[in-house]
Amino acid sequence: IVVCGVCVCFFFLLQVLNEKKLQEVDSLWKEFETPEKANKIVKLKHFEKFQDTTEALAASTALVEGKLSKNLKKILKKIVAKDAHEQLAVADAKLGGVIKDKLNLSCIHSPMVTELMRGIRSQIEGLITGLPSREMAAMCLGLAHSLSRYKLKFSPDKVDTMIIQAISLLDDLDKELNNYIMRCREWYGWHFPELGKIITDNLTYCKCVRKVGDRTNFASSDVSDILPEEIEEDVKAAAEISMGTEVSEEDINNIIHLCDQVIEISEYRTQLYDYLKNRMMAIAPNLTVMVGELVGARLIAHAGSLLNLAKHPASTVQLLGAEKALFRALKTKRDTPKFGLIYHASLVGQTNTKNKGKISRMLAAKTALTIRYDALGEDTSAEMGAENRLKVETRLRHLEERGIRRISGTGKALARTDKYQNKSEIKIFDPSGDSTLPAVSKKRKIQEVEEQDAEVTVKAKKFKAEMK
Repeated sequence: IVVCGVCVCFFFLLQVLNEKKLQEVDSLWKEFETPEKANKIVKLKHFEKFQDTTEALAASTALVEGKLSKNLKKILKKIVAKDAHEQLAVADAKLGGVIKDKLNLSCIHSPMVTELMRGIRSQIEGLITGLPSREMAAMCLGLAHSLSRYKLKFSPDKVDTMIIQAISLLDDLDKELNNYIMRCREWYGWHFPELGKIITDNLTYCKCVRKVGDRTNFASSDVSDILPEEIEEDVKAAAEISMGTEVSEEDINNIIHLCDQVIEISEYRTQLYDYLKNRMMAIAPNLTVMVGELVGARLIAHAGSLLNLAKHPASTVQLLGAEKALFRALKTKRDTPKFGLIYHASLVGQTNTKNKGKISRMLAAKTALTIRYDALGEDTSAEMGAENRLKVETRLRHLEERGIRRISGTGKALARTDKYQNKSEIKIFDPSGDSTLPAVSKKRKIQEVEEQDAEVTVKAKKFKAEMK
């Protein structure tokens, strides 16, 4: 058996001297307690030094990924191929399979090989002479740093990090812009309150204030490059009869400085949005086509990375961002939310309130497919996202036209489903059947009452006549 391994700055091949002792895997560590014992088990067969750190990094990276590097391939062809009957012990089963396919060498990988490698690593300085321990430690540290830097450089999560940072910064800029603009309008509103009602756009408002300054300058200033002609006339007319207070030149200078900050942040926000849009189209084109770059970036940021988002089912994608509402509904046993961050997608926004839940569910299902395609697929086109978006739009159009569309000339319409109403079958007992008396109306007629009064009068007169 020949053991193949790599150290910090070299490849090595070790010949196993006593194969019988390798059968006792549990006690194999005892054979590597000292360098003397280790030399009785294995001896150095071949030693190949790396030329520089770049070559060492390339060899280490290939071994980590289970690939066969060029240098190792040359060594195995020269040394091991001569002894065709020898078996090659490797620590990685995947690498052993590659060596067997390309070089047709018999490779073994077992718990015995793992224990043997552990023993060789513990006594590497005794098995290969001429390696000072201090230099070995320094080379190990340098190679570890290079390997970590290489992994970070080619990490698939690194680009996701750029998207997460960009969307977070975009949200922060929006908050700061709102605070600055509100402060600017309130501050300048003491001097010229009518301007805020005439100019509704925030950026135009700040540009106008920065260019003119004091309201008395509006009459002589030309702001046609900022405002339309009609609005410019309204502003100049309002400036002449303004109810605002007078402010000093120092106050105006501070307000103008705040307007400069607002304009600069707005320009940077526009640039950052373009950067995020291009980055999203490069990393997740199908997701961007389905829900837009802002919603897609927020979904990636909420999940942590595109790969983590791809592991979520469609139901989780639908409710991402609404976790508090979900658990509150489960706790109070009420209706759970139907959408989270996906609510801000254009397809859900253009739907009426009745169909928002259905469209958000379908959109989440198609979005989950596009996320997995972007994260795990090799194709970078956005055709799949466009096809799925077309399906969702068709479904949306069908839901909106349902119950309205009619076939012309025949009077036929789509089947209507009436709302179900539960009708009680319980009958109420009628107590009128229990009475044996004849049914007589409670209200008597006026004629009957007059007749009875006349009879009573006649009887009274007869009674008086008899008494006399």
